[in-house]
Amino acid sequence: MNRTSLILALSVVLMWSTVATAFKLTLSLISPLQMLWIAVATTFVILSAATIAQKKFALARQYLKESPGYFLMLALLNPTLYYLILFAAYDMLPAQQAQALNYTWAVVLSILAVPFLGQKFTLKNIISILLAYGGVLVIATQGDLLALDFKNPLGVMLGLGSSVFFASYWIFNTRKPRDAVVSLLLCFGLSLPILSVLMLVQGEMSAMPWQAVAGGIYIGTFEMGFAFLLWMQAMRMTDNTAQLSNLVYLSPPLSLILLATIADEPVMVSTIVGLILIIGGVLFQQRKRISFR
Repeated sequence: MNRTSLILALSVVLMWSTVATAFKLTLSLISPLQMLWIAVATTFVILSAATIAQKKFALARQYLKESPGYFLMLALLNPTLYYLILFAAYDMLPAQQAQALNYTWAVVLSILAVPFLGQKFTLKNIISILLAYGGVLVIATQGDLLALDFKNPLGVMLGLGSSVFFASYWIFNTRKPRDAVVSLLLCFGLSLPILSVLMLVQGEMSAMPWQAVAGGIYIGTFEMGFAFLLWMQAMRMTDNTAQLSNLVYLSPPLSLILLATIADEPVMVSTIVGLILIIGGVLFQQRKRISFR
């Protein structure tokens, strides 16, 4: 694996391992909508700077002129709906649970690829789905599988629902590939006025504690802005995309350690078991295809 791409990818993993803690701490001060508005505004500034530096601003105008409806749809999927629902899940659940549930998006992607991208449903799909959603069941019941006592069913539904919007975003991106940085700029740029209207309607366009603003800026910088840019650069430079992608799964265990030490959130055994099952399902999905006949 290319050394520079490895360093960039590991940097992103470190960034992503901190954001669950940042989500939880910031959500103790402001609402999910307020946090998302600050984060999206921050990311938009970062992506604008990157687009200008790469001399691609004219391309952004061209894309928007050619396909305004397409980019508006993408903006609604991600960041608007994806992060609103994800942050609502973090607001309702322990961060460790919301984070683990969000990792099911890769399995949802494989399911949606069948009708939307014409891919075949395989035995690999079935095994990965059983593993991943077995993990979801463990997390949702906090290990009490026999009683099937769901501790917070709405929070679990939101955590799983966010994965559907994120997977849908990537499905539509795959069907009509464009320059990644420019596409992200348009998605975040179109999302910002939508979120601003929602803020006004909800009466949430008010003064916020500086700690909350700092948290939102941190999230926009390290969950979205720089993380996306560095990850795309790492993917462009690597000679082994699969190995690089698997580094993402170093993030959850690091995140659990930070949640326990900084956010004082005790790590539940059920979360660890569920997370292992979910990541196992995702990694199995990446193995050589096993045809289902």
